[in-house]
Parts: sequence; C-alpha cells; structure tokens
Amino acid sequence: MNDEALNNAFLKAVKSVNDHKDPFPADLLLRLYSYYKVATNDQDTPKSRTPLINAFKTNALFQAQGLSPNEAKKQYIECAKHYFLYRK
Repeated sequence: MNDEALNNAFLKAVKSVNDHKDPFPADLLLRLYSYYKVATNDQDTPKSRTPLINAFKTNALFQAQGLSPNEAKKQYIECAKHYFLYRK
C-alpha cells in the first residue's frame, strides 16, 4: 500500500471510529489513542483532568513509542477493523 492509500485508509478508519455512537472498551480506546498520536506525530502530553487517565494514556504511548507513523497508521486501521468485525 502506498503512502497516499495508507493515509486515505487511516482517515477512513479514524472517521469510522469518531462516528461510532456506542462506547468502546477502554483497552481499545487506549490503543487507538496511542496509534493515532504516533501516526499524526502529535507530541502533546495527555491532558485529562484525572491523573489516573493520564497515567494510562502515557503508558499506552510508551508501548507504541517504537512505531513509525506509517506502522502506527496500519495498526490503527487493523485495530478499528478488528473491533468493527468482531466487536471486541
């Protein structure tokens, strides 16, 4: 998959996640969060008002730190696909 196709697939997956109305499992949200942050080169630190949530987000980012932006996009797409296919 070339960079343009990958980016389009990533944006489509992001839209499908954002448009979904039912709640996602917390572990899935953390994975999606970390993949999105790496994929978009977002260097901002977690900004929740709850320290525990910030800790979980920071841990998720730590686990994804070795991924390249393109690999993070692929992981995000696969994670979203898996959820929508199997709802888990």
